[in-house]
Amino acid sequence: MSATRPLVATLSVLSLAAFTAACSSDTAGGGGSGGGGTLRVAANSTDRVPMDAVVKAFEKANPDLDVDVTYADTDQLQSTLRTQLSSGTAPDVFTVWPGNGNPAAVQVLQKAGYLADLSGYSFASDIADGDKSVTQVDGKTYIVPVTFNGIGAIYNKDTLKEIGGTEPKTWDDVLDLCQKAQNHDKVLLALGNQTNWVTQLVDYALAATTVYTKDADFDEQLSAGKATFADSAWKDTLQQYLDLDEAGCFTKNPNGTSYETSLSDVGSGKAVGVVQVTTSIPQVQKEAGDAELGMFALPASGDADETRIPGAVSAAYGLNAKSKNADAGKKFIEYLASQDGQKIYAEEGGTLPALPNDSFEADPALDVLTDMQQDGKTVPFMDQRWPNPEVQQAHFTAVQRLFSGDASVDEALKSMDDAVETD
Repeated sequence: MSATRPLVATLSVLSLAAFTAACSSDTAGGGGSGGGGTLRVAANSTDRVPMDAVVKAFEKANPDLDVDVTYADTDQLQSTLRTQLSSGTAPDVFTVWPGNGNPAAVQVLQKAGYLADLSGYSFASDIADGDKSVTQVDGKTYIVPVTFNGIGAIYNKDTLKEIGGTEPKTWDDVLDLCQKAQNHDKVLLALGNQTNWVTQLVDYALAATTVYTKDADFDEQLSAGKATFADSAWKDTLQQYLDLDEAGCFTKNPNGTSYETSLSDVGSGKAVGVVQVTTSIPQVQKEAGDAELGMFALPASGDADETRIPGAVSAAYGLNAKSKNADAGKKFIEYLASQDGQKIYAEEGGTLPALPNDSFEADPALDVLTDMQQDGKTVPFMDQRWPNPEVQQAHFTAVQRLFSGDASVDEALKSMDDAVETD
């Protein structure tokens, strides 16, 4: 990823009609569930705060339009969207993940003809070169990237001070900090592996250093059949993940702990921090009250200079190719790409704008992400470049089985390699 790329940020939306029954029915905006002036949008529940703010501003700028947003968890969004699109019940605008890593990823949905071509919009030429491979298909743009997201250890500065710790710079520093937390009847990192998508975050944070510092082209080699998970540094990555657990760094029962509980543990002081996407900063801040938050890249090496951080366009919006309210959908897409829309979303969501934005000032908690981005030390989210969505699903299951003692590292990696071969 280029060190000169602009500040970035992400967003997520999905479908509505069938979602109303299957998912949360909470809505933002003043419109009803249908009608000529109502734009139907569905969003990831973790994006509720920034999406509500964006919708409010959009409706103020477009008083003739109402926006209904249905929120759902990531798993529900990804598993439900294809059914809704094929049945004609999908919303006008919906969450599309960059790359090819899950059922709602741009390269997966575009192949089925579900996404409108957005190449003619002015924002398409502003997308950073490093992001085009995960936002385009055959040179055409099909999603508007909204935020640039990172994965790091988000922590309460007061709690870190309470245990007598400082931000770790090396792998040994992390282990030492885990012990300091235990000496104060705390854990260093809350971990909610009961929530499927959370399982990937710690080893993504580790793999940025263990795998991609030395083998930046691993994903391309994997897709070309020239590399495997089993014969790569992913073996070291998963072992380090388990080593952290065995050292008492995590919540006592990660597989029995949810995403929401992990954030609450940081707020209550049971945990110093949590490895999470930067879009979780507002929720962590809500749990932590007035406490000041910080973030550090999770070290995985004895050499601090080798440390990398996952940072990428995390999710984005697509326009339904068969939208029943396409004109309103286009206006909303344009607003999401605008200076105002991206600034609002980034400020409310604790991320960085995905497109150049001179008016945006980042949350100080994001300093490590912006600094490492400028230094060229960010690594795209791994699943965005994996060869098919089944690999990510296999990864979720593999981590949960590792933590339940039902699989070894070798067995976990084999299951991921088996998923690659289904492509």
